[in-house]
Amino acid sequence: MAVSTVRILGTEQLLELSRRLRATSGAPIQRNMARRIRRAAEPLKNDMQSTIRGLPIRPQGRAAGNRGGPSPTTRPLRATVAAAVRLSVRTSSRPGARVWVDKSALPADLKDMPQSMNSANGRIRHPVFGNRRRWANQWTTPLWWDKTVRAHTPRMQAEVARVLDDVRRQLE
Repeated sequence: MAVSTVRILGTEQLLELSRRLRATSGAPIQRNMARRIRRAAEPLKNDMQSTIRGLPIRPQGRAAGNRGGPSPTTRPLRATVAAAVRLSVRTSSRPGARVWVDKSALPADLKDMPQSMNSANGRIRHPVFGNRRRWANQWTTPLWWDKTVRAHTPRMQAEVARVLDDVRRQLE
């Protein structure tokens, strides 16, 4: 599963229900369905943000010598990535909820950071203070995005099934 996007989609039932909603012009029912699907996905988004904020990032060991110093940026990495997590809900074509990292909300030098942070080995490789001739490695919890999604999937699927049943009953 890619770190930049997670889609919680219903089965063919969700598409069929969406078509029936459009055919009966059930705008209030459609808004209600979208609100309830958003409410079902909101805990995943919030947990994703808190997981990112609390993600441990361990440095590699320091080499001998007098190195170090203040960071050249005051931008907090984890808070910046967490703020870029978005939730969108669609009830028209391709209906469902989608939790994703909005790369346009990230600074240019952090566009690929969510994928790096979620890599299978958890390694973040970056230049030392912007010096592209000297690189450093840092490690974080591997596959944190996938683990968080897996933890929330059963609850979200049950909630979306409940919403679909309620909307189906309203349309009958």
